[in-house]
Amino acid sequence: MIVLASTSASRRAMLTAAAVPHEALASHVDEEAAKAALADLPPRDLADALAELKAVKVGQRVPGTLVLGCDSVVALEDGTLLDKPVDRADAAAQLRRMSGQRHDLFSAAVIVEQGRAVWRHVDRARMWVRPLSDAFIDQYLDMEWPAISGCVGCYRIEGPGAQLFARIDGSQFTIQGMPMLPILDYLRTRGILTS
Repeated sequence: MIVLASTSASRRAMLTAAAVPHEALASHVDEEAAKAALADLPPRDLADALAELKAVKVGQRVPGTLVLGCDSVVALEDGTLLDKPVDRADAAAQLRRMSGQRHDLFSAAVIVEQGRAVWRHVDRARMWVRPLSDAFIDQYLDMEWPAISGCVGCYRIEGPGAQLFARIDGSQFTIQGMPMLPILDYLRTRGILTS
């Protein structure tokens, strides 16, 4: 069994659907403070560092266990990083900013054992948001707010968020917040899953 350093419903659902024995514990990491301290890192490395921080923090509470930390970072073409929306107006502003634009979503996974990282993987999905009308944004937020309040990029790709996109290059697992196939591969090498 592994411990997921997150209470993210999407990440828990992915592990459950893949029949990965796990329990979930909140990391209680102050993400804003951590992002401020790591502000000089490129988006890929930021996602990796935050995933490791979460796993290490939970690992302190459950020594001797494999702990999986995950994080996702959205970077616009100009390098701006998006955060989870603070309210519906912020979500609408983010959607307007992404409208007709490409962005990269980096999802990192780090497995920690005995306080140190023993495995890590970062995957990228490149995503093109179609041009969005104000009417669509309002309708979309009527359907999805506040469910997307905890979602960087303001979408759940497994739901109505799919309507935002004209094109996606990358794994749906990555977009949902966890590079699942590499994780499963590592868990097989550790004997947690059968090869």
